[in-house]
Amino acid sequence: MMDIDKQLEIIKRGAVELISEGELKRKLAESIKTKRPLKIKAGFDPTAPDLHLGHTVLLRKLRQFQDLGHEVYFLIGDFTGQIGDPSGRSEVRKQLSKEEVAKNAETYKKQVAKILDIRKLKVVFNSKWFDKMSGVDILKLATHATVSQMLSREDFKKRYSNGENISILEFLYPLMQGYDSVVLEADVELGGTDQIFNLLVGREFQKDFNQPQQVVLTMPLLEGTDGIQKMSKSYGNYIGINEPAKDIFGKIMSIPDELMLKYYELLTDEYLDNIKKMHPKEAKVNLAKIIITQYHSQQAADKEALEFERVFSQKEIPSEMPEFKTDAKKTIINILTESKLAVSGNEARRLIKQGAVTFNNQKVLKEDFIPQKNGILKAGSRRFLKIIL
Repeated sequence: MMDIDKQLEIIKRGAVELISEGELKRKLAESIKTKRPLKIKAGFDPTAPDLHLGHTVLLRKLRQFQDLGHEVYFLIGDFTGQIGDPSGRSEVRKQLSKEEVAKNAETYKKQVAKILDIRKLKVVFNSKWFDKMSGVDILKLATHATVSQMLSREDFKKRYSNGENISILEFLYPLMQGYDSVVLEADVELGGTDQIFNLLVGREFQKDFNQPQQVVLTMPLLEGTDGIQKMSKSYGNYIGINEPAKDIFGKIMSIPDELMLKYYELLTDEYLDNIKKMHPKEAKVNLAKIIITQYHSQQAADKEALEFERVFSQKEIPSEMPEFKTDAKKTIINILTESKLAVSGNEARRLIKQGAVTFNNQKVLKEDFIPQKNGILKAGSRRFLKIIL
């Protein structure tokens, strides 16, 4: 097993908080001495099965732990997923059915195989222990926390002060996540920065159950292609790992220059000093090729890089593009969304407002614009569509 300092260097790359480094050093030393791998836990509610690059930040860190020889427990919250994690929410979440949760869980497992070593992965479902607990057993979890502690959580505090509803059920979620750590006897738990409260609850639960406390490692939330909001399908700023290579390349080329280093740090193993020497365009092309190689193939990456050079450096239109048949009634918003050139009406409006939509090389400035002839519609930097009336 790799020495402690080298392991720490890898583990800390891109991380926001490590609580605490001293504890992790002691755990790593004990791991080397006893030849017992650490138990690394990360929980996932199977509520959004389409993975994007924002999700991969945490998954890549788990893979690093795997490569260091530790055991990764990929906890699918099929029980707690029916409650819904309230992190970052301003309203009570819709509860999922068991059938919805099971379907999403299967999709998750297939997608994470692109990043994690499935052969070494310990996939666990927290229904295994929660289904066996009586109502009284679950209610007893509430004795490990107080209302004031719950309301110290940032999103709960904000919702309470704004007079917004908070379900008592939502208070149980962090307690159940904490109990997951007790059952698994986790040495380290990973999560996004919005999960810090829940992760610390896990430490307190382990203390109450006379277990060594888990180390908490938080990773940043990755901004999307707009450079402002965290990457999310609902914001229309995401880059899905299952998207066509062409779309991935185009979206990465649209990322703001100032985000390049963060993307490299969180999504690749590249040396940042080398990236800092690159021109922003070169850095983006290189990043796009790395990402496409990871989730598609080297051949696909090379093909899209050549196509990008041909289309944008030589000012040509793509050799291939989808066709969309329409009539002289549909607005540009309808066409953008129905053709999937934009994932939502909001994204379509944002693109028009930014001046990023053109028809036959003329900027589309109005949302009610209706094409009156055949032509080429362009949205963003690389999304083209052949309009046929």
